[in-house]
Amino acid sequence: MSDYISGLDARMVLDSRGNPTVEVDCMVNGRLTGRAMVPSGASTGQHEALEMRDGDMNKWLGKGVDSAVGNIRETISAALIGMAVDDQKAIDKTMLELDGTPNKSNLGANSMLGASLAVLHAGAASHDVPLWKYIAGETAGQMPVPMLNILNGGAHAASNVDVQEFMVMPHGFKSFTEGLRAGVEIYHQLKSELKADGLLGGVGDEGGFAPNLGANEDGLKYMVRAIEGAGYTTDDVGIALDVAATEFEKSDGYHMDGNVLSSAEMVDMYSQWLDAYPILSIEDGLGENDWDGWTAMTKQEGHRVQIVGDDLFVTQSERLAQGIGMGAANAMLVKVNQVGTVTETLEAMDLAVTNGYRNVVSHRSGETEDTTIADLAVGTRAGQIKTGAPARSDRVSKYNQLLRISEQVKEYTSPF
Repeated sequence: MSDYISGLDARMVLDSRGNPTVEVDCMVNGRLTGRAMVPSGASTGQHEALEMRDGDMNKWLGKGVDSAVGNIRETISAALIGMAVDDQKAIDKTMLELDGTPNKSNLGANSMLGASLAVLHAGAASHDVPLWKYIAGETAGQMPVPMLNILNGGAHAASNVDVQEFMVMPHGFKSFTEGLRAGVEIYHQLKSELKADGLLGGVGDEGGFAPNLGANEDGLKYMVRAIEGAGYTTDDVGIALDVAATEFEKSDGYHMDGNVLSSAEMVDMYSQWLDAYPILSIEDGLGENDWDGWTAMTKQEGHRVQIVGDDLFVTQSERLAQGIGMGAANAMLVKVNQVGTVTETLEAMDLAVTNGYRNVVSHRSGETEDTTIADLAVGTRAGQIKTGAPARSDRVSKYNQLLRISEQVKEYTSPF
């Protein structure tokens, strides 16, 4: 017998950048049983679902979410009251029909996602199972390989580095805990390396160090120094990049290291980096609308590196299907707030797996203490999660949740 939603409530809370975001409570039979917070991105793709902000520059610098909160308390709550809390598909379908727009501009993706995630938590609670197991259903969970963003650049840092994320990826270990320990030790070693060179300053939005460097390739050199300095080898620990190339793509090409590069020249640069460094994954190496460039890059290098579409796919099945048809990329980044509901996220992930693409579950640069994505990565058997440096509680909360889950889930298989 199902439990039924008796109401939703919402409020404004702060994210890790000190900006307003939405928190939603789901009541079942009059009791609070599910709660979730919504993240927010900085380098957002133009094809993402709409994040609703008030735009009142006299409050919260225009980033208020009173309208989004009101949509949840009034419109969405009224529509969902009486529905079975464990019927996630029907609940999300109801919200999609209620919104009625392609990019969720009526209710706002942040309103809809907050409700969708809160219901997901309430559904797990109603069945008295951990969230990861509720998501997994009949399958068993799998611990993901962590991708730790230990050197920040681009839109995530006030530095001259174009590449947005240099991530360390400890893939050659027997357990999640061992891999995480390696990542943490390498993070601290990177601090020592930068300090020794007089480059230690603040950290970026995701907790990684944010030095000014002579060239983007210097970031790769520091990553290798940190891996080896911490006592590990590049056989067990690789590098993942989020280039976020859309951020520096102009009408005349890609502006990087003071040069203007074409798509083909960008791909050739990546080929040289792949020859010289232990790079396992390249995310958003080209712009979000450079489909031909993505196809060429995948044809040239897809056999030896994971090519991840973030701004390209924005966790949306329609754009992913286009990429699959063109042979663009071989993996999809998964950000729940890019699409706006749990059901649409899971459908996109299923489409990826069915067509031989990998999934990489991801945080956003504006995060909260919400840990849902940790359970999502385990429950969907994604195999990979990127959730920042092992610093700042908005990032560490996800790693700590994964440590808790690892007490129950032992399977840990690296995709590399």
